Parts: sequence; C-alpha cells; structure tokens
Amino acid sequence: MTRPTTRRTVLVTALAAATTAATRASAEPRGTKGLAATPAPGSEAASVDYHAWTSYTDWRCGAGRGTRAVPGRRPGIVLDRPLGTVEYTDPHTKTTSTWEYATWTSPVRTLPFGATELVASWNARTPQGTWLQAELNGTYSDGGSTPWYVMGRWASGDGDIKRTSVDGQDDGKSGISTDTFAIDTPAGGLRLVSYRLRLTLYRRPRTHLTPTVWRIGAMASAVPDRFTVPASKPGEGAGHELRVPRYSQEIHKGQYPEYNNGGEAWCSPTSSQMVIEYWGRRPTPAQLAWVNPAFADPQVDQAARYTYDWQYQGCGNWPFNAAYAASYPGMQAVITRLRSLNDVERLIRHGIPVITSQSFLASELDGAGYGTAGHLMCVVGFTPTGDVIANDPFSPDDAAVRHVYKRRQFENIWLRTKRYNAKGQVVGGTGGVCYLYWPTEITPGQRAALAHVGVR
Repeated sequence: MTRPTTRRTVLVTALAAATTAATRASAEPRGTKGLAATPAPGSEAASVDYHAWTSYTDWRCGAGRGTRAVPGRRPGIVLDRPLGTVEYTDPHTKTTSTWEYATWTSPVRTLPFGATELVASWNARTPQGTWLQAELNGTYSDGGSTPWYVMGRWASGDGDIKRTSVDGQDDGKSGISTDTFAIDTPAGGLRLVSYRLRLTLYRRPRTHLTPTVWRIGAMASAVPDRFTVPASKPGEGAGHELRVPRYSQEIHKGQYPEYNNGGEAWCSPTSSQMVIEYWGRRPTPAQLAWVNPAFADPQVDQAARYTYDWQYQGCGNWPFNAAYAASYPGMQAVITRLRSLNDVERLIRHGIPVITSQSFLASELDGAGYGTAGHLMCVVGFTPTGDVIANDPFSPDDAAVRHVYKRRQFENIWLRTKRYNAKGQVVGGTGGVCYLYWPTEITPGQRAALAHVGVR
C-alpha cells in the first residue's frame, strides 16, 4: 500500500510475504509517533484519563462566544448569534466558501498525571449547510503552552466540506499525527499537564442552521514503552458472548476505490457498523440509495464513505469513526484506552462490545492467518476459559467473521506499545486504544461498567 508522506509515518509498508502466504495489511497503518510513549521514571502502569463535557452545566461553564447551551434530555450547544463570517478554502476541493461561525471553549482540564498523548472525540449533528472544527490547547510541564492544534474538521455529510485531519502541526515540542496529539520526545520528561478544547461551529450565512454538539472530550494518557504486558486472568466476562452482527470487509474489495481502495482497508468502518447495528441503528434505504444495489451489506459502504478522512486518505481516523457512530439517533461514542482484558470483560458482561486496535505478525495471533500493520476488530465475548471471541472483519465472508483468539496473544498485541515487524524493525503499537459506542438510554449496570473504565 502506497501512502502520501505525512507526520503519520507508515509503521510498515507491508508485512513480508515470507511471514505467511496469507499475510497482508488489512487496515490503515497507524504512525509510530504518539504510539510508544515513555512513562515517568519508575512508572509501569498505563495512566489514562478520559474526560468529557456533556451536561447542561458543563456547557454553561464553558466560554461561549456566539453559542448557546441547550437543555433537555440530551443537552448540547448550538450556534446562536454568529461572531462574523470567515472564508474557508477546502484543501481537497479547492472551493472557497463563506461561513458564519461561533465558538465554545471548555474549562481547563488539569490532568492527574503528566500525559504524553491525547485523542479528542465528539458527538454531534451537522445538518447540510453546517460543519465544525475541534481544537486543542495545552500546557506543558515546563510552563509553556501548545498552539491551538486542529484535531479535526468534521461534517456528518460530505457535500459542504470534505472532513479532514490537518497535517504539518508542530511547535518543536509536540505535534498532531492525524488524530493524535503527542509529545515529540517523551524520554526527555516533558509532559502535558492540562488542556482546553475549543469547538467552532459553522453555517451558511443568513440561515438559521446550526450544528448541535452533545459531547466533546479527550483521552489523555501516558503508556510505558513495552513489548509485553502482564497477563490478566479470566474474570467476569468468561462464558459471555454478545449477538453482534458479523460483517466482512473483504466482500467489499474494489467497491468505491475513492475511499482508500475499497473494502480491503475498511476494517474500522466495518467494525463500527457491526456495533452500530448491535444497538439497533442502521442507515435508511434513502441513505443507502447511492450504493450499487448489486453490493451486499451496503451499510458498510455507507460507513466507509462517511468516516473517510480526505487528508489521511483512509477510513481509520479514530475520532471520525466515533463521530459517525454518534450521528445515529440516541448514540454516544468515545475513543479511549483500556488497561487489560478484564476491563473488556466487565463491559462485555454488561452488554457493551469493544472495538480494539492492534498490529501483529501472523505468527503472533494463532488462527488469524494474516499479519497487519494496523487492524480494528470487535470483541464480542469470551469463552468459558477466557479466550477472546472477536468479530474480525478481515474474513472471506460474513459467515467466517467470528474468531476465537488466545487470550494471552490477543491481550499482548493490543496493549503493547512496541513490537518487531517482519523485517525485525522496532515499530509502534496502540497501547490499548478502543472505540466504545452505546445509546443514551442504558441500564444502571451498563452505566457503572462504563464508569469503571473512566467513561461517563
């Protein structure tokens, strides 16, 4: 797979054919920057802090300029009185348009530890004629501040702007790699100690249109360099399996190559679609009317189109997948990190599937039959002995999607931050990144399970 050169360098361009005849990269490779953080001296455990602003009080406590907090069952912010207009030239269409805008800035979030990485995510609705931009500003442990980094320009559709990450953002201490803020040299001891998030809401001039944002948050973390992680023992999830729909990315090969060469690289939206439908949501026939009627599972094509990042040139932008899932009625979605499979077990036990991100050689995950520089799959359960049951979209057809993977192998390839590729080179791992999607109306047990992993 050939990709343009960006701050997100390719982990590996391809896994060597000698690894296995079936070895292939089945997803967007993730960059090494931001995926192999060095902890403070003496620290061993991963530190993770997910924080979000979601309540009416939260929105009122932020600094709104031209925005208004809206109460109700699902509080949010909307564009009320624009601050003015701005011209935006879409870098992917070269079209310049005029937009009215307003902003909301969160209170400062002081972190309980010094972080080396941060990933923001948001839940919003952007009707046609509107879009939003999410930004991050942080304070370093040396007293300095980051610039306002753009974490994403996003719309649920693609008729007004092309949703995009922004390359080339760096201040010599940190930078943005597609969707991830990372300290450039964490071994030097510099850390992020606090941050603010800012939303800018845009609409066509002289209209009453508005985006509505229900959640804005970020996962800040400091994960130690590690090739292996301690093994967890089977817990409360053992013997539980959720009835999550099974979709193969492979049956979409060659479909809509404008979205990263078609289905062969669609592991992220395919996994997202499985969980969206598990919670009873799916696109309407009208929304799917653009898909060739000869294609099976057109909702996967839909997910690929509407998670596609035009700068990254792929469907693997983590926050864009969460935002897509949350565009369905009554859905919430976040990007965070978990610390072990016991965290996953608690969520599974309470009916919440977990989409995990990992990379591995074919020899490191028995039964997969492939190796990958970066791949998303959905954990749907555990066997009675604690092995992982995963809906793996890199399968020849829908019927073959269910896999059982050895617990120890799966946990290690998911939680590590460093690994060796097929050429013996040291490259990065995701350190436990996952997508969590759930409805606004859930049981007390489900709410408690999410709170246990730091999500509220």
